[in-house]
Amino acid sequence: MDQRISFITLAVRDLERTHAFYVDGLGWTPELFVPGEVLMIRTGEHLVLSLWAEAGFEAEVGPVRRGEGIVPITIAHNVRTEDEVDAVLEVARAAGADPVTAAERRDWGGYTGYFADPDGFRWEIAVNPSPIGELVLPD
Repeated sequence: MDQRISFITLAVRDLERTHAFYVDGLGWTPELFVPGEVLMIRTGEHLVLSLWAEAGFEAEVGPVRRGEGIVPITIAHNVRTEDEVDAVLEVARAAGADPVTAAERRDWGGYTGYFADPDGFRWEIAVNPSPIGELVLPD
């Protein structure tokens, strides 16, 4: 098996609200949008973020776990500078992200902050000064 990820699929409660957040708010370009079903956004050379209406997700994958707390996953968007971290967090705030946490320097040497999309999925906006951090940045 090749060592790669092709799609990250997230089940969302309100696809139109999700579309408004990612496309209208963050300014991302959809590759595919089927109202009421799925929104797909290319997020890397060979990576697609698939935002799937919860009913269709459950029909194919199985029941979604519900309850208190934060979904146990984060999605990271790495940038080169601390100013870029702050700028992306501000774009997310303007798009309606809630909550948005201010970035801070972390014990491991990075600078990160978080925002939540309309379904509560947490996005980490980060500068990671290590070699692995450089690996994930575009040329």
